[in-house]
Amino acid sequence: MEFSLNGYDNKGFTKIEKYNQETTEELMYHYKKVLELLGEDAEREGLLKTPLRVAKAMQFLTQGYHSKPEDILRSAMFQEDYKQMVIVKDIEVYSMCEHHMLPFVGRAHVAYIPNGHITGLSKIARVVDAFARRLQVQERLTTQIKDCIQDTLNPLGVAVVIEAQHMCMSMRGVQKQNAITTTSDFTGAFQKVATREEFIRLISAKTI
Repeated sequence: MEFSLNGYDNKGFTKIEKYNQETTEELMYHYKKVLELLGEDAEREGLLKTPLRVAKAMQFLTQGYHSKPEDILRSAMFQEDYKQMVIVKDIEVYSMCEHHMLPFVGRAHVAYIPNGHITGLSKIARVVDAFARRLQVQERLTTQIKDCIQDTLNPLGVAVVIEAQHMCMSMRGVQKQNAITTTSDFTGAFQKVATREEFIRLISAKTI
């Protein structure tokens, strides 16, 4: 069951969002306990609505669990006799490390070579979001995007490269603020050196 939460701004602005009521209330209860376990006063003014805000934020950040990436691709799948590389690069990635539940952010570069069917360009970015908006590790995220496109469109090949900065590495532990993690995965034609090198050259080129 979903319910709407109206903003409490009294200056004429109303924000309407939809969340699962039971899930939201359960999360609110636990986040209030977390605040108390950390030594905070969950009843003080600045924290009164924090459990609700965090409950909503976590549902937003993990909304990918409710998406079906294959259906996203199929929703705009067209027959087309085009067999050259299609690249959507610099797709913003916002995800959460499943080990510490801290964000990792970066960009994804995705390419495929059609084999009778193409998909809407925005659907590639939506597929990235559908897998990223879950508790993730970057390695699995890379492979999931690749497999989804390969299995759904059956192209001649798929290439995925993700570059990201992990807050669990920057804010805690080793605390290396400038470290970037790069992962890649390839199928079909992209396993050939020449095709893969063309892809790397194109995603490295200066953006318009």
